[in-house]
Amino acid sequence: MRDSRKTIHLQGADMTIAVTGATGQLGRLVVESLIARGTEPGEIVAVVRDTAKADGLRALGVEVREGDYDRPETLTAALTGVHRLLLISGNAVGQRVAQHTAVIEAARAAGVGFLAYTSILRADTTPIGLAPEHQATEEKIKNSGIPYAFLRNGWYVENYAGALAGAVAQGTLYGSAGDGKIAAATRADFAEAAAVVLINGEPGVYELAGDHGFTLAELAAETARQSGSPIAYQNLPVADYTQALVGAGLPEGYAGLLADTDTKIAEGHLDDSTGTLSRLIGRPTTPLADALAAILKG
Repeated sequence: MRDSRKTIHLQGADMTIAVTGATGQLGRLVVESLIARGTEPGEIVAVVRDTAKADGLRALGVEVREGDYDRPETLTAALTGVHRLLLISGNAVGQRVAQHTAVIEAARAAGVGFLAYTSILRADTTPIGLAPEHQATEEKIKNSGIPYAFLRNGWYVENYAGALAGAVAQGTLYGSAGDGKIAAATRADFAEAAAVVLINGEPGVYELAGDHGFTLAELAAETARQSGSPIAYQNLPVADYTQALVGAGLPEGYAGLLADTDTKIAEGHLDDSTGTLSRLIGRPTTPLADALAAILKG
């Protein structure tokens, strides 16, 4: 894989890149990364569900268009004239295949020439319960005839932000991951990778994860060091952890899905040592200590 920092900027006035979900946490970072890597703001289309919430994107100079995964009639117009598209997976678990299919069909109708999709690490083989919707979406994209890139993102360090706030307050971080390693990276790391792939326009499957995995016990220890509060990791049976998540306010089905993900972490399914992400972005992924510092400040 080429050193992305040496990539020649190939876009011209006739190259338009669109990012769906652009007001979301990942989407906004992708837009910022595109600009930081030399894409002209006028070459970027931010596709958003609610244009009233996109003033920050307009301030960057990008074009904002309405495009709602649940309203297919908005999508073809949103993608008109787009050459390269990033489809950021929706967060409505259980509804995502239909939502993503609407975007894929609109992209094909609009003549989009390249489609990148944010999937999950090793989507085609992982037993993680969040994977089937990603697997189905990948198949839809393959069958669309549009050249594609699958950005198979591993776990985000920020996924632990809520749990760490509770751990600092209570002195305990709960989970069911045992000694399993999590090769997590920050949203900014994954966003930069998406920008590189969009700029390069190179089809492929990218298995993306942080450079150095950590256990939940190590996560608790680093959080304790930085916060100054004693924190211990307590490993729970999956049923008990599910109920703890329900007690924290999560719907039971989603709580069970997250608890089951922890058991898959224990089996090694969110660990990775290939270094593909750091090679793609041309730098090491963000160290855990730095990522946690940002989370704790937030």
